[in-house]
Amino acid sequence: MATSDIVITGAARTAVGAFNGSFANTPAHELGAVAIKGALERSGTAPDEVDEVILGQILTAGQGQNPAR
Repeated sequence: MATSDIVITGAARTAVGAFNGSFANTPAHELGAVAIKGALERSGTAPDEVDEVILGQILTAGQGQNPAR
């Protein structure tokens, strides 16, 4: 596959919670891992077939770093 070829095999998101609600104590990287695993399962893609993941996050304050990187 050429580097200019882009293939989107799946997408997923985490559940939406209230601000300071049930996900308040769950680190963003753990929520992101759940979304990535869900996207892989839904698409039937093996993890070793993935070259790049694009992840976004809102309200990164307090994470110490941007977990989407």
